[in-house]
Amino acid sequence: MPAVIPYIPQQITVHLGAPGASAANVTVPFSDYVKNVASSEIYPTWEEAALRANILAIVSFALNRVYTEFYRSRGYDFDITSSTAYDQFFVNGRSFFENVARLVDELFNDYLRRPGFVEPLAAKFCNGTTVTCEGLSQWGSQNLAQQGYNSTQILRSYYGNVEIVNDAPIRGITSSYPGSPLRRGSFGPNVVVIQVELNRISQNYPAIPKVPNVDGIFGSRTEASVRAFQEIFDLNPDGIVGPATWYALVRLYTAVTALSELRSQGQQFYAIAWPYPGDLSPGDSGEQVKLLQYMLSTLSAFIPEIPPLTIDGIYGPQTRDAVLAAQRRFGLPQTGIADNATWDEIYDQFSGIETTALRSTETFPTSQSGQTQPRNRHSRSTTMTQFPGNNLQAGNQDPVRQEVVR
Repeated sequence: MPAVIPYIPQQITVHLGAPGASAANVTVPFSDYVKNVASSEIYPTWEEAALRANILAIVSFALNRVYTEFYRSRGYDFDITSSTAYDQFFVNGRSFFENVARLVDELFNDYLRRPGFVEPLAAKFCNGTTVTCEGLSQWGSQNLAQQGYNSTQILRSYYGNVEIVNDAPIRGITSSYPGSPLRRGSFGPNVVVIQVELNRISQNYPAIPKVPNVDGIFGSRTEASVRAFQEIFDLNPDGIVGPATWYALVRLYTAVTALSELRSQGQQFYAIAWPYPGDLSPGDSGEQVKLLQYMLSTLSAFIPEIPPLTIDGIYGPQTRDAVLAAQRRFGLPQTGIADNATWDEIYDQFSGIETTALRSTETFPTSQSGQTQPRNRHSRSTTMTQFPGNNLQAGNQDPVRQEVVR
């Protein structure tokens, strides 16, 4: 399975001032943004190890702003500002230093993260002379480079245990909002996002009832939790997750987990479990049939042998034909009944497609024999608001991580 990592945006929109200031926005290629900031923040005569370390910190910090939708979840129409009081120094229209630009072309799709975490590190930095901070010291990085430290050693001396993700995929970034409201009867990974956000936010706001089963099904418990959230945060308490509620959840979830801070609690790879519900066969109906149809409809977009079908919760001829096609494709007995082996294989294939191929330009990989590669049971996300760990239930708490920053 390919490594699951956040995407590098093709472009980034910069507000030329403090967040609330009346100033223009400019949209530039992400690599040009990094070249601009690096040429404005550091000296081209520094040791290459120091330049590399600073460029990786610049990339990582900017990606964190994009990944957490830090400004857009607050209603702004930009991704980052040019104000050093909040973000990084960007000078619209400036030229780039040649050696800095060369290194950025090599490094702009690499970034830092904590091992086991998904989000790019909010790699804060300062010059280390007139201003000091918890993160990287720019002049200090040059001193370390002169002592023979390489870029990784420099970064770890300031940020502690970090790893460098190399060659992250590039794509046009869209908002995390799924495009239409989620309500009673909705299901799928976006509902899992809501359920996990609510459960984590409820640790800080106990008046929000926890969703006991994180199952991706928007039922009465999820609706009650959404209503309580909406009431606390002065939203229309209709139990429907439209754009305002979705981004309020994003904003609060980012805040309580400190995803946009250097000492983040961390966003982990997640697992969605849709356990085998028992044999499903023609004539059955209900939510479990809808989940089966949803997975099959996703597979049909990538595997031509599986026909498309309507998601209506009724196990009719379309569903039977799709199950038969999946069984034939995956080398299973062709019964038209979604038994344990069939459910597990469909789920494994779906989880791989939904969270990797659907969010990239990759095609669904096949083995040399032409058969689809089996996937593990963990559905991994590249979206900011992803499920942060195993299923949550009443009484769960996030672990407190102690990171050593030198």
